[in-house]
Amino acid sequence: MCSGLYSLSLSGDDETHIRINSESIYVRQDRRPYWVKKFYLRFRHWYAEHFLRPACDELGPHHTIMKPWYVGIDGPNITIGRCATIIGEPQAPVKIGVWGREPMAGEITIGDYVLISPGCRISASDRISIGDSVMMANGVYITDCDWHGLYDRTERDAEVYPVVIKDNVWLGDHASVLKGVTIGENSVVGAGSVVTRDVPDNVVVAGNPAKVVKQLDPARVIKTRAEYFADPVGQAQFFDAVDKMVLKENGTWNWLRALIKPSVRD
Repeated sequence: MCSGLYSLSLSGDDETHIRINSESIYVRQDRRPYWVKKFYLRFRHWYAEHFLRPACDELGPHHTIMKPWYVGIDGPNITIGRCATIIGEPQAPVKIGVWGREPMAGEITIGDYVLISPGCRISASDRISIGDSVMMANGVYITDCDWHGLYDRTERDAEVYPVVIKDNVWLGDHASVLKGVTIGENSVVGAGSVVTRDVPDNVVVAGNPAKVVKQLDPARVIKTRAEYFADPVGQAQFFDAVDKMVLKENGTWNWLRALIKPSVRD
């Protein structure tokens, strides 16, 4: 099918329009009937609520946790805000964990509207704080500790080095954020970068160690994930309407055929 950036407008009960932009892309046909996809989404949500919510001190409402069976949350004092999007994959699971210096010590605080992509790993010894609308691309690694001393490799450094990532930060593919770092609001960390020192607001950093390569214009408005999730209930209804329209012609037998004997058209 042809897909891309689109908008959906509903006028009454009978008329539905989709507009697809000129830069459309081709993707494999989704042969699932609507009821199958709906069942899968409900199961996915149940799994996250049943297994991942109890692993958190707090997991906010309206979360989207894709393939939650590939998301691991371990340790005490982990909070995740509302409208989080977390994407696990079998070859790139997401790992969020606190291994404190003593029982019930250490914490990870993740704000609202955060995106956590496949392969991300957030490991706290003492404290990691992540703000609202932070986006983490594939394979991002965040830690507040070296975990072993240079000369005593059986113990951690006694000093505490919290990590603070402020609102609207974008961490690029396989970026690493190391102990004691604060990253300022709206800043961007380039792909593959290693952040070892504080990053100011409104800059782009890149490299190993990461250095400022560009200043962002603080006068320009930055559209954030908070705006995208301003109406999470309405957003869910929008995508449900899209699914109903796109999948309405899919039959159960053709879907089963595509599972058993897929063709190049599937």
